[in-house]
Amino acid sequence: MAADSLPPEGLSRRLLRSETALVLALSLGASGVSALISFIGSLTKPGGLKEQAATLNGSYAPGRPWLDLAWQLFGIASALVPVLLVAHLLTRERSGLRAIGFDRTRPWPDLGRGTLVAAGIGSAGLAFYLVARASGFNLTVVPESLPDVWWKYPVLILSAVQNSVVEEVIVVGYLLRRLGQLGWTPMAALVASSVLRGSYHLYQGIGGFVGNMVMGVVFAWLYRRWGRVGPLVVAHALLDIVAFVGYGLLAGKVDWLPTP
Repeated sequence: MAADSLPPEGLSRRLLRSETALVLALSLGASGVSALISFIGSLTKPGGLKEQAATLNGSYAPGRPWLDLAWQLFGIASALVPVLLVAHLLTRERSGLRAIGFDRTRPWPDLGRGTLVAAGIGSAGLAFYLVARASGFNLTVVPESLPDVWWKYPVLILSAVQNSVVEEVIVVGYLLRRLGQLGWTPMAALVASSVLRGSYHLYQGIGGFVGNMVMGVVFAWLYRRWGRVGPLVVAHALLDIVAFVGYGLLAGKVDWLPTP
């Protein structure tokens, strides 16, 4: 059996199930429930989905830029706590995050592979979103609505990196490893990881759910192939940086980019 299909020494599968459930309840599992409630609210609201907006990075204190910045940085830092928890839990296997390939041992291959993945997924993802919105299956996604202050784009980049680290470490590296140790088949674990990724994007609409679930399949397959989440973190960060910063620069200036 592969090393990542065996429970860590001294830990029962019952304990691993509880651990996995708690990690998800404190992070993206809870986000999935929140997204479902939000989606139900959007469906039951008068008007079509594309007439409604889902804002990803908004202001916490309009008109008070320094307080807003403090809240932005606090939100980014606190969102990374579940990743630190995963790193702590994986130290019981004497490897920490290195067990899932999130380390600095292969920076250039990770960067190269991640850039290629982002280039391949980016254009297809944008096209899918535009079609889904035009068809009425998606809300209008507003990647950012921050005020025009000096820290706007640095915060957007930090937010993109935070999203990528949290999602790829937990939904791909950690979850696939734990499900394998719990006796799940590789296919069942891949489906679970992909559905989870789609679930916490459901607030964007059916298109957000389906598109991210497909992305989850690709990312889980690449993780199985490479044994590293490093390239996936790079790819996800680049995708979000382009989306957040690109929207900030282009919204209202080009006809093809939907705005509320």
